[in-house]
Amino acid sequence: MPEITAVSSFSARIVERLSVGATSRRERVIHSLDGLETPVHPGTLAHTGADLWHLLQKQVPDGLDSVDFLLGLDAGGILPTVSLAGAAHLPYKIAWKLHLPLDGAVRFSEPHAMRTDVFAYGIAPGQRIVIVDDEITTGRTLADLTRRLHEAGAVPLAAVCLVEDTTRGARDLLTDLGLPLVSLTTIEGAA
Repeated sequence: MPEITAVSSFSARIVERLSVGATSRRERVIHSLDGLETPVHPGTLAHTGADLWHLLQKQVPDGLDSVDFLLGLDAGGILPTVSLAGAAHLPYKIAWKLHLPLDGAVRFSEPHAMRTDVFAYGIAPGQRIVIVDDEITTGRTLADLTRRLHEAGAVPLAAVCLVEDTTRGARDLLTDLGLPLVSLTTIEGAA
């Protein structure tokens, strides 16, 4: 399996998934914040959030002073969202695979998942949002979310992830939508 170049103490790699369903990906990116292989110290979480915030400020310098909130994707996006929110002192929301009777619902799709419908709530016109996830492979989930946020009148400013698979065209897809992608590290996945 391919390995990646680590940034500070952050590391990631691809492992083959066992018992995979027909629509699920055969591989999974595991990383040093997910707690799968080793326990995660709270300082590591804080340090990773600070690294993400510095990269975001460097690569997307305009508009970050007016971010309304971070929007993290369940379940993998929760830890990087919380760590980035702490470092940037920004509020956050999480998009969940829960269809609830709440205002401002934006429905988008995670095509490679067993349950594909994901919902973000409390989305209103003019809100300036940074999207956060743990990994990005094809970019289709973030692209669909970006389109749906635009339809709701919100303004996605950037996407931030811990690990970017550079072999599947996610960056180009998001760039075509006008959404900068900031990644802590990259990996060349199994294409």
